[in-house]
Amino acid sequence: MKKQHLVMIGNGMAGLRTIEFLLKENSDLYDITIFGSEPYTNYSRIMLSSVLQGEATFADIMLNDWHWYEENNITLYPNETVVQIDSSQQVITTDKERQTSYDKLIIATGSNPFILPLPGNDKDGVMAFRTIDDCKAMFNAAKKHSTATVIGGGLLGLEAARGLLQLNMNVHVVHLADKLLNNQLDTTAAKLLQQTLEQQGMTFHLKKESAEILGDASVKGLRFKDGSIIDTDLVIMAVGIRPNVKLAQSAGLQINRGILVNDYLETNIANIYAVGECVEHRGTVYGLVKPLYEQAEVLAKKLTNNTASYNGSTLYTQLKISGVQLFSVGKMNETSDTKSIYTYDEIGKTYKKVLFEEDKAVGAVLYGDTSLSGKLLDIIQKQKFIPDQKKSTLLQPVKIEESYAAKLPKSEHICTCNSVSKGAIIERVLTNNLRSVNEIKQDTKASSSCGGCKPVVQELLTYMQSDYFHETVKDHRFCTCTVMTEDEVVDAIQKQQLTSFDLIFDHLNWQTTSGCATCQPALHYYLEMFYPERHRNTDFLYVDPKTNGYKEEDGTYTIVPQLYSGKVPIDQLKRISDGLIDYDIAAITLSTDQRIKITGIKKQDVRSLCNALNMTLHSFQPHSLRSIQIPESTLRRDQEKLLSLVEKIESRTEFINFPATMIIKAFCSKQDLSEHLFDLALLQTNGGWELVSNRRILCKTDKEEDIVQLVLAFLQYYRRTANFTEKITQWMERSGIVHIREVLFDDELQQMLREDLYQDQQKRKHSFAHQPQ
Repeated sequence: MKKQHLVMIGNGMAGLRTIEFLLKENSDLYDITIFGSEPYTNYSRIMLSSVLQGEATFADIMLNDWHWYEENNITLYPNETVVQIDSSQQVITTDKERQTSYDKLIIATGSNPFILPLPGNDKDGVMAFRTIDDCKAMFNAAKKHSTATVIGGGLLGLEAARGLLQLNMNVHVVHLADKLLNNQLDTTAAKLLQQTLEQQGMTFHLKKESAEILGDASVKGLRFKDGSIIDTDLVIMAVGIRPNVKLAQSAGLQINRGILVNDYLETNIANIYAVGECVEHRGTVYGLVKPLYEQAEVLAKKLTNNTASYNGSTLYTQLKISGVQLFSVGKMNETSDTKSIYTYDEIGKTYKKVLFEEDKAVGAVLYGDTSLSGKLLDIIQKQKFIPDQKKSTLLQPVKIEESYAAKLPKSEHICTCNSVSKGAIIERVLTNNLRSVNEIKQDTKASSSCGGCKPVVQELLTYMQSDYFHETVKDHRFCTCTVMTEDEVVDAIQKQQLTSFDLIFDHLNWQTTSGCATCQPALHYYLEMFYPERHRNTDFLYVDPKTNGYKEEDGTYTIVPQLYSGKVPIDQLKRISDGLIDYDIAAITLSTDQRIKITGIKKQDVRSLCNALNMTLHSFQPHSLRSIQIPESTLRRDQEKLLSLVEKIESRTEFINFPATMIIKAFCSKQDLSEHLFDLALLQTNGGWELVSNRRILCKTDKEEDIVQLVLAFLQYYRRTANFTEKITQWMERSGIVHIREVLFDDELQQMLREDLYQDQQKRKHSFAHQPQ
């Protein structure tokens, strides 16, 4: 199946996270092209303040380098802006006059900093703080000037102010409201923050409205509407952002404040989607990382035909300004409908408050100590019931062994931005001996985006370093003979053409000379699958399809008549009976997969008994395909079609080994599915055939030969990609049913898999063709 062309306008955090999720869901659906207006690969805008403050370099904040784009076959056009969208022809045009067609289009244009329309805002020394180039400009300006004024006392403004202070500038902060971070903090927390920042050297001008930027060609001062003036060399605008919707609006998309999208991030025009800060969903425009990443995950699922919807996000703020820890979520100011509990340590400069509406927490503010942020966020997001007698305990110190991080299930995400679970952090800490939150961030990406989970990461690390933590790291090694994983071993066997045990043990630095009970059977399976012509089974006699048998430990042989679907024709049954009598064989065995096993045959009698039976024999091997069973409950009138189908599949999978034993059954009644155990089911319906596994329909077709081809391709793909002993249902869960369907419905891939299976079968037949030793 030909890939569709996915084009994304914008190379920022929300858009690239969408692509990352999409590649994880299904990397075979799209050819991807990305246009970015900046000359850089994807980087973290929220980490720019860390660069300005000297805590990180520009290299540190890069999220996806050039190698990542190349590795994922993504075409990136940096420093190139899309200027037109022709939705009727599904073509975009750039400022370099490049035209590119698309099947699906994602608009991820983000937002632009809002520049106040003040007289003098075009003077040299007026700048925003939004991009890497803005950050570089501020570095250069700090070398030439001594005083900077930041207009805006919100998150971005205070972070910029702190960075400028770090660059040894005199820093003023102008804010229209009567308190800092007025959207995130209540009056008490805002007052504490202001006091701390003033002690560090910042000067604040609250309830001040700017009127004019003074100077000739360059900034010399700032005048307020009340007539007062401050001298300054630089003016940094940090008064907010506006969704970048100009391009979308010109293309005919519905716009309010942002691009209007539904719960699937679809716009009003077919095949055009939008994500990130440029989007308006249910009346809300989000400017924080976590909601944008939540949107990204939903859009990725939509584009890969999975079910998910975006229902909005719970906003919270977790930040560190000038060494001060802050956290806020939900409501922070009291109303007639709320009640609150709080603690205030004026000496220790810590403040904690939780707001309630009846028996549910609806907001919280933490200043100075944010260790309770994970617990409070969980309570508020999940709307947990909190009785009155429990409310006062929420702000009490918690023992580390009873903390939120300690009690959190391993499968739960600590860092939702980067999908890092508690279990993943524990494993990496133990494996790599990580000793700090920063080391965990570098190793796992936890807390590297919005930073909201940093207190929980710290709490988990403290718990792990305490006497109460006794977990050990999960061992991912293939076995105790090697430090490599199974995937790494299999990859090396193929790439280095390791065709024997000795070559594997030598080239892969095996720690034992002959392997162990875990790796020996697995390596034998992989070697037989990849190099069947080199691995003859000396215990197996094979002359032709009617003359073969398996040598048992006692020296006798076993032969197994090939009874397709487990049915025994009368003439074959008579020949089997006569052969048992003529060769003095006391009994036969019925196998669990409905086969007759004739055992105890003397070596000298094998060929003559096979000649007497004169029937195709089942070339039995461990992990070969069991007989496809047709349950007795199946309607007799449909059995002939099922028998024909089963014979075609069994005959084309003879001699083939599989990662694990399989139970395959054929039905003509959907009711029977719930009454039987199976790994794979072939269901005959009124409209044709269905292939079913784990109670889910993999594919449908109306022709018998088509279902045969699909089954053969499915089985070969399972052989080639599953781990040894991995059952079909486990493999499907790991690979993803959508991905498997895409493989099956790709005509070229399906044909390649069938041909690959046929070649494997022929090679194994050839390898078996020898006389008994």
